[in-house]
Amino acid sequence: MLPAVEFQSVSFSYEGPTVVEDATFVIQTGDFVSIVGPNGGGKTTLLKLMLGILKPNQGQIRLFNRPPRLNCSKVGYTPQFLSVDFSFPISVLDVVLMGRIRTGFLPSRLWYSREDRNAARNSLQTLQLEEFAETPFRNLSGGQRQRVLIARAVCGNPEILLLDEPTNNIDMTSEQILFDTLTELNRTMTIIIVSHDIGFVSQCVKNVLCVNRTVAVHSASAMNGQTIHDLYGHHKMKLVLHDHF
Repeated sequence: MLPAVEFQSVSFSYEGPTVVEDATFVIQTGDFVSIVGPNGGGKTTLLKLMLGILKPNQGQIRLFNRPPRLNCSKVGYTPQFLSVDFSFPISVLDVVLMGRIRTGFLPSRLWYSREDRNAARNSLQTLQLEEFAETPFRNLSGGQRQRVLIARAVCGNPEILLLDEPTNNIDMTSEQILFDTLTELNRTMTIIIVSHDIGFVSQCVKNVLCVNRTVAVHSASAMNGQTIHDLYGHHKMKLVLHDHF
């Protein structure tokens, strides 16, 4: 089975100091990985490199042994920040259906097939949101909106799911539903979560990518106080291992 993600001696900078330096690692197909590190350490940059949004200054990146831009149809993505005009009258189902639009394809007239609509409703059911299908997106809570965006990413049946800070601004109940759902989704897809919160290292996370310009891979069970000190440079961060959510 081909690895889901491979980085080989990858470095990147935004025309300034190096943000990612000589990163070499492999994420196996079926893995559940949390990318952690301090603010500005390169977590989101690493994710954008995986997506092919950014190109490395040096080194090689492969998704299933192909360049990211040639395999983008196999990736579902939820960004960290959502820019929405909440006066725009769009329903939850409409948002999720956007996940069925092919990359690089902008139809002159938007039309969805029965298969598309079934996939969107199945995604809403998976995220426990089917009752909100016709609800205006603006009427949802922050946690519900986040789950709708994940449903949109899942709607295209990706093999890799990339989530950038999916627990920002959501309550504990939504967090519980989210991680229970991700654990279930991990049965059929590789999941990679970017997070600044060490507390999300849990039994459902199999490996941890520690990013602070350089990148180191640890199993979730191997994370300890010294690892956190090496990553953040101080002991103010505490590691919490959750048996479940």
